[in-house]
Amino acid sequence: MSGRLLRLVCTAAVAAGTVLAPLPAAAVPAPPAPGGRSVSELLTDLQRLYQQAEEATETYNATAEKLKEQRAQVRRLDVQLARARLSLHDSRGAAGRLARQQYQNSTDISPYVRLLLARDPQHALDQGHVIGQLARERAETVGRLTGSEKKADGLARQARAALDRQLTLSVRQKKDRDAVRKKLDDVEELLASLTEEQLGAVAELERTDVEAAQEDLVTSGALGDSDSDGEGSGSGEPTRAADRAVRYAVQQLGKPYEWGAEGPEAYDCSGLTSEAWGHAGRPIPRTSQEQWARLPRIALRELRPGDLVVYFPKATHVAIYLGGGQVVQAPRTGEKVKVSPLASHPILGAVRPDKGQGQGQDRDAR
Repeated sequence: MSGRLLRLVCTAAVAAGTVLAPLPAAAVPAPPAPGGRSVSELLTDLQRLYQQAEEATETYNATAEKLKEQRAQVRRLDVQLARARLSLHDSRGAAGRLARQQYQNSTDISPYVRLLLARDPQHALDQGHVIGQLARERAETVGRLTGSEKKADGLARQARAALDRQLTLSVRQKKDRDAVRKKLDDVEELLASLTEEQLGAVAELERTDVEAAQEDLVTSGALGDSDSDGEGSGSGEPTRAADRAVRYAVQQLGKPYEWGAEGPEAYDCSGLTSEAWGHAGRPIPRTSQEQWARLPRIALRELRPGDLVVYFPKATHVAIYLGGGQVVQAPRTGEKVKVSPLASHPILGAVRPDKGQGQGQDRDAR
């Protein structure tokens, strides 16, 4: 991370009451846990519930995105259907005028007999040419009417199907929302059953576990060769877009986590990452699963500021890499956007939204 960007992160972190790296602390004795469970078991239960809640949140987010797209499709089809019906109305008007003209000009005498009886055969032939032209125009009018009817019918079927899909997604969204609330209720129930001492012991155990995981990450060389600042060799200068994404994320420090939120007052994990890169002019998928599935993947040793670090086997959490082994993340319910060690959660991998651009470059600025 550049010195200027690091100073910005430090200043924002201090202002938000955030610590950039965990500090050593004395071990907290483990008080008795409800049901005879150890502090380690309590932490495991909490982490499992938090992960399930975040998985349900990302499922809800995915359904919400699909519903948003479906509503847009319904609006487009409604506009097209309205235009098609207007065109059909015009075609029917033209067809009605055609029918009236045919009725007014009807006769039992064939064109051949009229030609024989005409005083001026050449004039009759000229009239026949005009009549033929009118007949072709009438045929085109009938064709337009038929085509307008088919188009209107087809669009009406599409609109009905799109509306049915929208209603289905609305029902699914409600089920997903209820699933998130149920998981969060489970978390709150477990937390409410713990004393302050037990909560402190769980928090201390989680902190020491993260410290150990972070140390393993550094000593294993997974972040590349460390330089004097403790940054891996992959922690190079970000592109302009990545720099803007990081700065946006840092400006959100201290704002609350809220499932399904995309800012500006609150965020969930993927809401923060998608808004940060959207603010940088590089729209990315809304959910952590789609970010992992659709964005170019990179090795951890190649990490540089602005890259996204994805966590857990099902890609249910995501954070923005700051450099120096730190990320900014919207952690979970009850917490705020903060700077955390890279190894705060089990790492699945990393992706780079602007992969292919050189350091300090910006495609839009060319």
